[in-house]
Amino acid sequence: MYRFIRWFLFLFNPERAHYLAIRLLRVSLLLPGFRYVYNRLFNVEHPSLRRTVFGIDFPNPVGLAAGFDKNATMLHQLNCCGFGFIEIGTVTPLAQSGNDQPRLFRLKEDQGLINRMGFNNDGVDAAIKQLKNRPKNLIVGGNIGKNKRTPNEEAENDYLKSFEAMYPYVDYFVVNVSSPNTPNLRELQDKEPLTRLLVLLVNRRGELTEKKPILLKIAPDLTNEQLDDIIDIVKETSIDGVIATNTTIDRVGLSTSESTLAEIGAGGLSGKPLEKRSTEVIRYLHQNSMGSFPIIGVGGIHSAEDAMDKLKAGASLIQLYTGFIYEGPGLIKRINKAIINQEVVNGKR
Repeated sequence: MYRFIRWFLFLFNPERAHYLAIRLLRVSLLLPGFRYVYNRLFNVEHPSLRRTVFGIDFPNPVGLAAGFDKNATMLHQLNCCGFGFIEIGTVTPLAQSGNDQPRLFRLKEDQGLINRMGFNNDGVDAAIKQLKNRPKNLIVGGNIGKNKRTPNEEAENDYLKSFEAMYPYVDYFVVNVSSPNTPNLRELQDKEPLTRLLVLLVNRRGELTEKKPILLKIAPDLTNEQLDDIIDIVKETSIDGVIATNTTIDRVGLSTSESTLAEIGAGGLSGKPLEKRSTEVIRYLHQNSMGSFPIIGVGGIHSAEDAMDKLKAGASLIQLYTGFIYEGPGLIKRINKAIINQEVVNGKR
C-alpha cells in the first residue's frame, strides 16, 4: 500500500510532497475508524521493547528525528504511526523562513535526500503553543538551534532562550550545532565554544526544579580526534548523551551522477548513503567512551537490519527520517518486531 502512496507523493517536488503527506495523514485520521486502524497496523507493544534511557521510560526505541515535524503541529497524528518518541525542531527563538527554494532534493538511485532547509520554523513561541496540547502518552524531544542572523559570538543566547522557554513542555533537549545549512554553525562544534555552550545550559538546568536530559547532535564528518573531543566534552559538561549523526556534506560513492549533484549544489545528505558512516561513529563513541553515555543512532536506517546494526554498535535508541519517507510507517513495525525476535532468540524474554 505504501509503495503506491510513495509513487504518488514522488510525483511532486520533495518539499511539496512533504506537506501533502502531512495533509493526507491529518485528513485520514479524521475519518471514522482510521485512528484505530493506524494503531492496529503500526503500533507494537511488548515488554522487550521498553527502554529506560537518561531517566526516561520509552515504550519502544524507535523515534522520529528532528526535521519532519519542525513546529510540533503533527504530534497527535504521528503518535499513531508506532514511534516510541518524536523529536520536534530544529526550533529557533525567532521564526525564520529558511533558505531559498528549491532546498530539498531526492536521490532516488541512492535512497537519499539532500536538504539545505536552513532551520525554517515558526519560532519557539509557536512551538510552545502546539506543545501545550501534545499527546499525554507521547515522549517529545526539543531540538534547538540559533537563528541564521545571530552571529556565533551571540549563539549561546539563542540556545538559552529556546531552552528556557520550552523547558516545561518537552521531555529532553537536543543541542544542534551540526547542521551544514546554517552558515558557520558547525564552528560551534569546536571544543571550546561547544563546552562553553553546554556548560551554560547544564548550569541553567541546575537552577530549575526538574532535571531534563540534554543531548548533543553531532555531524558524521568529524575526525576520530574530534570524536575524542566529543567524548571528553560529554564527561566534562555532564550532558546526558549524544545523537549520532546529523546529515553529511560528503558525496563519495553515490550512484547519482556528478552533473545532477552539481545542479543540486550544497546541502546535507541523509538516507542510505549515510548508514555505514553513522554506524561507524556510533561504534567509535561507544567503544572509546566504554559505554559511559547513551547514544541515539540515526542515519540511513531503511530496514530492520540497518536498525539492528546501530543497536549492536552501541545505540540505546534509534531515529528515522529519510527511511520513514522512503519506507513508510511499516518500517517502524518491522524494526520493533525484529527487536522482539532478537530478544527471544537471546533468551531474554
